[in-house]
Amino acid sequence: MKKIMICLFLSVGLSSCHVYQTYKRPDSLPVDSLYRQSVATGDTISLASLSWKELFTDSCLQQLIETGIRNNTDLNVARLKVKEAEALLMSSKLAYLPSISLTPQGTLSSVAGAKPSRSYNLATSADWELDIFGKLTNAKRGAKAFYEQSEAYRQAVQTQLIATVANSYYTLLMLDKQLDITRRTAEIWDENLRVMKALKKAGQATEMAVAQTEASKFSVDGSILSLEQQISEMENSLSTLLGMIPSSIDRSVLDGQSFPEKLAAGVPLQLLQRRPDVRQKEAGLAEAFYATNQAHAAFYPSVMLSGSAGWTNLAGGVITNPGQWLLSAVGSLVQPFFNRGRNIANLRVAKAQQEEALLTFRQSLLDAGAEVNDALGQWQTARKRLRISEQQISSLQSAVQSSELLMRYSSQNYLEVLTARQTLLQAELSAAANRFDEIQGVINLYHALGGGVE
Repeated sequence: MKKIMICLFLSVGLSSCHVYQTYKRPDSLPVDSLYRQSVATGDTISLASLSWKELFTDSCLQQLIETGIRNNTDLNVARLKVKEAEALLMSSKLAYLPSISLTPQGTLSSVAGAKPSRSYNLATSADWELDIFGKLTNAKRGAKAFYEQSEAYRQAVQTQLIATVANSYYTLLMLDKQLDITRRTAEIWDENLRVMKALKKAGQATEMAVAQTEASKFSVDGSILSLEQQISEMENSLSTLLGMIPSSIDRSVLDGQSFPEKLAAGVPLQLLQRRPDVRQKEAGLAEAFYATNQAHAAFYPSVMLSGSAGWTNLAGGVITNPGQWLLSAVGSLVQPFFNRGRNIANLRVAKAQQEEALLTFRQSLLDAGAEVNDALGQWQTARKRLRISEQQISSLQSAVQSSELLMRYSSQNYLEVLTARQTLLQAELSAAANRFDEIQGVINLYHALGGGVE
């Protein structure tokens, strides 16, 4: 009989070897073709290798990011989820140990009014499931994958937080720049209106021209109010993101910001290691893989060892006190039979969920590649537009100087000088927007490559 049992265990064990397989990354991932031809480089060093303090050197911004990492609600919730997953992982590891419990029991009984008899049973029992068919192992591996998934989620929230804080901060700097330029534009329109009124008195301008100039002045005044409102709303939004009461944000100026002149995206394979959201999806795939293994393991028997030890006064026919020792040991094997249909359904569900996780993982990698392409393209295009804006500003500055000289030494009037200055300020507004777009491209590329994890 003993040999038969051994052969049975060996045959079933060999047939269930696949439940002990560990997760391996799929070979069919489209890693090599993630970047466009104009983006891909042979350099393995990417922008994401920089820490956020090395990229964002503005001391005011660094303080804001540190405050956000410390106080942001979403990030703190993500940290708590990591602790929950860590506790689940610890629980799955403890499942290998026997379950020990104290089971004291006492009875008081009387028959036909006789003197009550007292009995007791003080025993400690233990139950231990042998992990022959991988149920506990796959549960532990699945819990570990879930922990890695939670940690990757925390890192993804942190990278998104850093990018959002930086983007909001530079938005404030751009709005400050636009507000300054718009206020200077308003001063020119005030001067414009005074000149038009003077020309009207001299009979050189009409009432319609004065009204149009005044309307343009009011339009600029309205733009100032809108910019001031946007600045206030952005400060409120950033304060809330940082877990602070809405207040004014200390900041520097847009013209004082500096970033690397060259940005490298590295090789596409790095997205699998650096992008926390991609690693989160892969950890989800690993968790689904081990869930499928668990569904396979449910077809095999469970082997339990149980035992108890203690003392009792119920041993034998005569009640004795103190009690006698009580020892027992039981081994049991439970083979699922009637719930086979349920196990088959559970296995199908687990396989379908694993396929879903694989598709989600592949899609996250494709999305990551697209984000890198978009961000690098945004940065490159913004730099080109900024160079054009700088050339335009240089030409307009020359035009302003020429108009001022012509006004002094020819018949050109002051209104033409004001028009040239106004055009220059409009070009400066466009240059500020292009500069912000360039900075935003740097932030988006840093985030798309998985920067800011630590």
